Amino acid sequence: MLELEAAQQRILSALRPLGVESVSLPAAAGRYLAQAIHSPIDLPVFDNSAVDGYAVQAQDLAGASASHPLPLRCMGQVAAGEIFPRPITGGTCVRVFTGSTLPAGADAVVMQEDTRLEPAAPESVRFLDAPKPGEGIRRRGEDVRSGTLLAASGQRVTVGLTALLAAAGLSTLKVARQVTAGVLATGSELQESGQALRPGHIYESNRVALLALLSRAGVVARQYPLVPDTLEATRAALQQALAENDLVLSSGGASVGELDFLKAAFQAIGGQIDFWQVAIKPGKPFLFGRHGQKFLFGLPGNPVSALVSFILLVRPALDRLQGAREVSAPKRLGTLGETLSNPANRRHFVRVRIDATGTVWSAGAQTSHGLRSLAAADGLVEVPAQGALSAGTLVRVIGVNPDNC
Repeated sequence: MLELEAAQQRILSALRPLGVESVSLPAAAGRYLAQAIHSPIDLPVFDNSAVDGYAVQAQDLAGASASHPLPLRCMGQVAAGEIFPRPITGGTCVRVFTGSTLPAGADAVVMQEDTRLEPAAPESVRFLDAPKPGEGIRRRGEDVRSGTLLAASGQRVTVGLTALLAAAGLSTLKVARQVTAGVLATGSELQESGQALRPGHIYESNRVALLALLSRAGVVARQYPLVPDTLEATRAALQQALAENDLVLSSGGASVGELDFLKAAFQAIGGQIDFWQVAIKPGKPFLFGRHGQKFLFGLPGNPVSALVSFILLVRPALDRLQGAREVSAPKRLGTLGETLSNPANRRHFVRVRIDATGTVWSAGAQTSHGLRSLAAADGLVEVPAQGALSAGTLVRVIGVNPDNC
């Protein structure tokens, strides 16, 4: 039985990104860059006004105040996207708007709330405030200089990054190819939701959860029909799913019972098992294997075990295959509101919830089939084997639905 870190390393060392493709900038959100990106331009591209108001020479308004307004002659206006044809000279101003190119000669912008117009003198603007040089101006390159590294290869494209890259003029990006995954569930007792439940049967739920997790990981997932507990049915399902996808996630059939056929079926079609069983709770009966250039992740059948195995072992693998530079699960800090104990001889990843104050509590019963506590959970806290974490301990909470967007 492998320790978690050894299992993670065995998986990650077997994986490489699947290739590169060019996609439109909006389609790149959530994907991993296959290129480093440097800005081709300055941002802002030119000096411009940060407010609606008047471009001025600050020295003209030294001493201006609400009780001592100073007048300047307005030479005209410049809207965003236009260039004012003449430079500002002493005693003059130009009406500008947010984003307007700063007229030549101006060194400050006074917002319109600090000015007053006189109906009897429409060309005169009275200023109620004395600006400092640079006030109200966005300077060229103050955000980004041309040539600055905007994003590194292997970085995930977030919504904020798409906005930055669009502002820099990019329309397409080179990203790692998306993974395709087939999702299987084995068990003769399983039944599709929406049907009348037969005696001795249960509704299958693992594929639904795994499809949602795969979607959040940016994977193109395919759901396959339920697989009964026979060697031939398991072999046929694996063969089809592996032929049509980069990898397969199968839940159930990976333990030691007489009706657990996953290992035998995988080997029967030429698959090689890299390892089986990981020293974690829940999630011990986990299998990782290779079939040529394809991969099998055999998850436990119990729903909590399947989800914990996915977060700790499968999600990092998916990120690596899709070109991620960092593959560790996102974590947040919290303080335990109660003691969490683990009498077992395997480290236990306890389902927890986090309240508005950042206090961490058990999400409920910690059985491997307990879906109610899984639904209530915000994350997992690792409790060492035969150990405990006392109330008040600062802990790292692994997100149940890891997502860096």
